Amino acid sequence: MATKKKSASRGKLTITWFGHSAFRFDSPAGKTVLIDPWLDNPKAPAGAADIRRVDLILITHGHADHIGNTVELAKKTQARVIAIHEIACYLQKEGLVTAEGMNKSGTVAVGDIKVTMVDAKHSSGIEAGGSVLAGGDPAGFVVEFENGVRVYHAGDTGIFYDMKLIGEMYCPDVVLLPIGGLYTMGPMEAAKAAELLKPRVILGMHYGTFPPLTGTPDQLRKFLPARLKKSLKVLEPGESISV
Repeated sequence: MATKKKSASRGKLTITWFGHSAFRFDSPAGKTVLIDPWLDNPKAPAGAADIRRVDLILITHGHADHIGNTVELAKKTQARVIAIHEIACYLQKEGLVTAEGMNKSGTVAVGDIKVTMVDAKHSSGIEAGGSVLAGGDPAGFVVEFENGVRVYHAGDTGIFYDMKLIGEMYCPDVVLLPIGGLYTMGPMEAAKAAELLKPRVILGMHYGTFPPLTGTPDQLRKFLPARLKKSLKVLEPGESISV
């Protein structure tokens, strides 16, 4: 994934935001991918979790608001589930035979979709049975779809300068950045991250779910340089964008 290439595949990728960090991707070839599918979060539209077909689920880290509905969805749909090794081991113990682990800088092919795990700066403990289990390191994902569009889901993270390297190596067209603050980057840090990444499309996430997550897209726009302000797209939970 080191250089940008054009694909012969036609059609667009549809990205749907379900609130918080939960996204659905409907690929040009008809595959359904979920990232951090907490689909019954306080901002999710009614019926968001009623998905009958899922091909792939990606989990950025072990917190409950990111593992979300993974177990029930994967058992229902037999979706392939990819996460860092320690989370995959936990999910396997929860009965998910389709869970598999990987690690940072690794790339996994799922049909014609390529998934690369990249770094994130956060924590990743798994809350289970009143205890906090080791959840490995937090991560982000760069996903290249069949039409060549690349999406970077940063996961929960603070800003870090190696985002510049992610931008240079993987050339993401779309970046999904947390902007709520407190537990992640706020709008000021996310704007700097966008400068390092240089995407065509910027979507904010992990904001407004709870009162302490105070960052907003309007604040993000304020901090973005003029050349990137038009790249910011604002979705309401349940809304989609095609690229």
